[in-house]
Amino acid sequence: MSDEVVLSTPEKALATESIDEKTAMMLSGIKPLQATMEKFLQAASVEAVYGKPVESGDKLIIPAAEVLSGIGVGMGSGGGSNEQDESQKANFGGGGGGGGGGRVFSRPVAVIIAAPERVRVEPVVDVTKIALAVFTTLGFMVGMALRMLKPSKNK
Repeated sequence: MSDEVVLSTPEKALATESIDEKTAMMLSGIKPLQATMEKFLQAASVEAVYGKPVESGDKLIIPAAEVLSGIGVGMGSGGGSNEQDESQKANFGGGGGGGGGGRVFSRPVAVIIAAPERVRVEPVVDVTKIALAVFTTLGFMVGMALRMLKPSKNK
């Protein structure tokens, strides 16, 4: 069974002149995936990393951020048939599906201050992140010290 299918530009690279129903079903799942990927690529744009400049007197202040994004997608398809006997053929099967998820995370990391005399970058200090790093390090140090002080079972 072949049908003529008119495809958009990204799908043309994957398709031939005539395709079967399974391939058409698979290609129909590309559009949502493409839209999702475009949204994630927008997260890494210059506008997401550098904020709108703010003028303060003769200074220009530009906020800068760190942007991280992660995405996971999956697609599946199925099919099958079952021949019961020569005179009676029954087709069973079909299916398809997909899903995905992701996260975009951003945090301020610096402020760029451009003045007539010079340009400087002032880092934004994340006190919470520093405190978590200190407590994690102390936890590992205490754990290792207790492990080293524990008497050995080997004699």
